Amino acid sequence: MSVLDLARPELLKMKAYSSARTEASGGEVFLNANESAWPSYGEKGPFHRYPDPQPAALLDQLAALYGVTRDRILVGRGSDEAIDLLIRAFCRAGQDAILIQPPTFGMYAICAQVQNAGIVEVLLDEQFQVDANAVLTGMTDAVKLVFVCSPNNPSGQRVSRETIVTLAEALAGRAVLVVDEAYAEFADEGDASVIDLLDRYEHMVVLRTLSKAWALAGARVGSVLAAPAVIDLLRKILPPYPVPTPCLDAALHALSPQGRKAVTEQVLLVREQRREMAAALRSTPGVREVLPSVTNFLTVRLDDAAAAYRRLFDAGIVVRDVRRYPGLSDALRITIGTPDENQRVLAVLQGVTA
Repeated sequence: MSVLDLARPELLKMKAYSSARTEASGGEVFLNANESAWPSYGEKGPFHRYPDPQPAALLDQLAALYGVTRDRILVGRGSDEAIDLLIRAFCRAGQDAILIQPPTFGMYAICAQVQNAGIVEVLLDEQFQVDANAVLTGMTDAVKLVFVCSPNNPSGQRVSRETIVTLAEALAGRAVLVVDEAYAEFADEGDASVIDLLDRYEHMVVLRTLSKAWALAGARVGSVLAAPAVIDLLRKILPPYPVPTPCLDAALHALSPQGRKAVTEQVLLVREQRREMAAALRSTPGVREVLPSVTNFLTVRLDDAAAAYRRLFDAGIVVRDVRRYPGLSDALRITIGTPDENQRVLAVLQGVTA
């Protein structure tokens, strides 16, 4: 069985839009896209021309970074667009569904609702781990996509490789397994990705982003890593020009040798600060628990999360209120900031006055 047997059949028959830039390979005088022939006032880049839909230079850099071939990569506007594309490609409105494990990233459910796809929920266990047997028990014939966030947001823990392999084996021919690795770089033992499993499982997809460890949240550059057949399918429904020229320039700069060195140093600092913050928070009055985390955030249980949130907000510090998530009704999620920012958080929660 091909993974495309799980896709929407009408999309398989659809002819993709052919953008003017795609047809411009090898040209010298571009008069096919109704662009301005003149640069915009004060332009510092070729902004009067549409960008390459899938820039070769960026694909080369990402292929080297993730250890895959270029035909296994699709670049778009962060992981959010990737999630939306996958749901639109595989879920027929009003018929098909996705499966998620709350508490988890909220955009899986939002994108499903926009597509009018069903949502099957299988809660994480009491230790916020994915129970593979529970997931497989919760599967229905309608489920076409199973999303696994690893490391998970907002609980902060990685899903074991064994669990992912178990799911991949069991879901063959039934559903696409989507592993969202937005926070993979922050683990203490390094980026223990499951990208290498793509060679084994055609129905598996891995999502990566430059928003977190690579500090490009404002540039919106994310990648879908999958079998070439899945990449080709998603390109059919991807808008023509998903990578704006300034975003491309920012990504290539970040992926340069100097940029990679800077990222390595910043990730090491985040890990160090995460350990120090976790230890300090555990000794802070009113803190019940600091959940284990291999990400750039800590999720903290408090005696009075609402009051703690207000105190932080009044001090000019905005953290994430995650009390609406299952199992986290007493929790706040705190991103690891600079050492000075982290000390400000601790001072407020510990009631220290200047």
